[in-house]
Amino acid sequence: MSMKLYVGNLSFQTSSEDLQQLFGQAGTVESSSVVEDRETGRSRGFGFVEMSTKEEGQKAIEQFNGKEVDGRALNVNEAKPREDRNGGGGGRGGYGGGGNSRY
Repeated sequence: MSMKLYVGNLSFQTSSEDLQQLFGQAGTVESSSVVEDRETGRSRGFGFVEMSTKEEGQKAIEQFNGKEVDGRALNVNEAKPREDRNGGGGGRGGYGGGGNSRY
């Protein structure tokens, strides 16, 4: 089973190919991507790497977390599932707003 890693504090010049080559030192990279700004196309300074096994993912975390690459110390850990961004809003729980509400 594969393991997806979050890689933060990347240099803005780091490409997806650079990530693939770097993390290939720890094992088989299934995929790599640097997240880019939709409007400018510039790197947002973080990305994701999917290692082919959990063991290789753990090895990559141990090998690269805190390692300096292009003058920046990488932040590498297991990626958390993306939170649902739908719904939400307000955050008032249906109680209305304002200070004059009577319960």
